[in-house]
Amino acid sequence: MSKALLRTQVAIVGAGPAGLMLGALLARAKIDHMIVERQSAEHVAGRIRAGVLEQGTTQLLHELGLGERLGREGLVHGGFELAFDGRRERIDLHALTGGQSVTVYGQTEVTKDLMAQRSALGLQTFYACQDVSVAGFDSASPSVRFLHKGVAHEIQADFLVGCDGFHGVCRASVPASAIQSFERVYPFGWLGILADVPPVSHELIYANHSR
Repeated sequence: MSKALLRTQVAIVGAGPAGLMLGALLARAKIDHMIVERQSAEHVAGRIRAGVLEQGTTQLLHELGLGERLGREGLVHGGFELAFDGRRERIDLHALTGGQSVTVYGQTEVTKDLMAQRSALGLQTFYACQDVSVAGFDSASPSVRFLHKGVAHEIQADFLVGCDGFHGVCRASVPASAIQSFERVYPFGWLGILADVPPVSHELIYANHSR
């Protein structure tokens, strides 16, 4: 089997919102990088994710040149409502935070915007990779190995960044003794619904229910 040996400054494992956003930041700083993703580009672009962006995220997207569709299609909310015990209480984000807001714009759409920008800039992303593994992640010369279109690849890098989630290969490759977890467990579950229908309210409603 043939093998391709590649070299970059930063190797990123995972092309979800975190990996793609990091890639966009590195590209703006003119830092050479490559992204390796286990799933196909179609799967990444179609995966349903959360639908609300906070102020800092929308500002960053505009700074990265990714605000055109966001500005056109995103729904800016200066507050939200809490519905419980048969009543609704409005939280005025705009007044309480010195003018900040949230924007309803699916993270799936953010992913598509990031992917489109990478493609337009000709930035290297390997989708549909098999047998992804990392080596030397705790050394000065980490690398990522994988199969892509039947060819074995190895990316040697100065830095390796794991953006492949809790169950990804990067976290699994780190000894348990070297991992510190910080977690807050909330006593309720979330169900978010984005529907293309006439709005019940002009702002978000968070409803509390026994179910």
